[in-house]
Amino acid sequence: MCGENASANTERAPRVPAPGTLLADTSRGDRVGEFQGVAGPYWSLRPVGGGREWEVEPRYVRPALLMEQLRARTARLNARSRGEAL
Repeated sequence: MCGENASANTERAPRVPAPGTLLADTSRGDRVGEFQGVAGPYWSLRPVGGGREWEVEPRYVRPALLMEQLRARTARLNARSRGEAL
């Protein structure tokens, strides 16, 4: 009897968000980044104000809280007002 002792995989893969969605990386102190895409088993995030992308396992990602989103967007607007390249 095949699969009689096999346990069902009850852990679901997280749904892939739309590009640009703000997410918090819990493995890096809740660092907020924009979702860029999937790279193998990892998700690519980029700082909201621009900068170097990083990869994270989807299990360490959660939607950014409203306050985190506001803080990230404000930082981006401040950088743009200073003339920094985004």
